[in-house]
Formats: sequence, structure tokens, C-alpha cells
Amino acid sequence: MISELADRLDRAASTATAIPRLAAAARLDPSGAYDVQRALVERRLARGDRLTGVKMGLTSRAKMAQVGVDEVIWGHLTDGMRIDDGGRVDLTRLIHPRAEPEVAFLLSNSAVEAVAPALEVIDSRFEGFDFSLPDVIADNTSAAGYVVGPWRPAPEGLDNLGVLLEVNGRVVQTGSTAAILGDPRRAFDAAIRLAGGRGVELRDGWIVLAGAATAAVPLNPGDHVRTVIEKLGTASLKVGS
Repeated sequence: MISELADRLDRAASTATAIPRLAAAARLDPSGAYDVQRALVERRLARGDRLTGVKMGLTSRAKMAQVGVDEVIWGHLTDGMRIDDGGRVDLTRLIHPRAEPEVAFLLSNSAVEAVAPALEVIDSRFEGFDFSLPDVIADNTSAAGYVVGPWRPAPEGLDNLGVLLEVNGRVVQTGSTAAILGDPRRAFDAAIRLAGGRGVELRDGWIVLAGAATAAVPLNPGDHVRTVIEKLGTASLKVGS
């Protein structure tokens, strides 16, 4: 069953074709969903991708309460998801593309070596962007792409930095890094703990995306999306027309 579900999700992502939710019919719980996620990622690795880090999800207390959980979720990042800062996103490869601002950590010796502003492109493979908790875990937490801005030493405080999300020069979301578990460093710690609990040891040079600091915004042809994070700087992407 694990292999079959991973195949369905892999085909959906590869062909940019939405599929119905699958967890309920398969009686998939979160633990089994992580098994599907791993099998899904292994298909990417078999095609030549390599792991570059992990990403956190449900790092907003409000989102946790909304879905009835008290723990964040996590997924894998690969180099095939990487987008250069200021680079272009191809919408023809995506189903429900959205972008959200994040804080990125660079890992060294199980500790933070540097920090950067980041954007994550998310893209649920489920019809209508509608899914349960096991569904989104199995779908590698909707991971589709990521942009990391310039790295810098971590400032003394990361817990309440202002965050702007701009589309075509207009501010469409405002927020704070406090939305990420009260402090993005908590998401970093959770990444090490949760990934380790599934047998994944985070490696030097890997990236940890701490989770969204604001709501995600849909991506449309021709958009220029930029995040500005206080003390950290900017990261941006362009959307293909």
C-alpha cells in the first residue's frame, strides 16, 4: 500500500494533475503517512535529486488548533526544488502554486551556522487544495520549491522580526517571525528532533525552513514575489508567464 500511494502522489506531482484525497480510504495515520512521504521522496532521489534539508509545517499555533494537533509536521527538501534568489518558477509544472515567507537556517554540527530570509513554494497535489493531516504529510507537506536569500550570522533575537510579503511591489501580507512557534529557533530544534525520530540525521550544509510567517498567497503568471524580513534582508522569485 505504501508504494502504491507514493506512486499516485509522484504521478500527480510529475504530471501536475490533482488527485482525490487518499488517506481516509487507505486508513492512513500520521505514522503511515510519513512512510508514504519517505517512499515518495525516494522516487525523486532515484531520478537524480539529492537531499538538501527539511521543511517544517503547521508551525503556527492557530493552524495547529485548526487541524487539532499539538505537534508540527515536517518534510524533505531536495536540490530539484531549489530556485535561485530572483529566479523563475514554471507554473506549468504546478497545480495550486502558492508562496509564503519563511526563515531559513543553515546547519553545521547540529547547530545554526547562519540564517537567511526565504520563500517557500507550496503546491498540494490534492484536488481543491483540500486535505487531511495524513494526506499533507504523505504529500511531503506540499513541498514544491524554495528560495533562500543571502546568508548572514544569526542576530541575537529572531522571535519578533517584522515580515512583509510583496507581490508586484505591493504588500499583500504582513506578519512577524513570532508566528513561527513564537520563535523560529523552536522550529529548528523541532526539525532535528522529529527528523531524528524517523531516522533522518540532519547533515552539515543542509537547510531547515522554519515554517510560514504569514498566510500563503497564490502565484499567477508574471508575478514578482518578494519577502522582506527585518534584520535578515530579502528573497524573491519571478513567476513565468
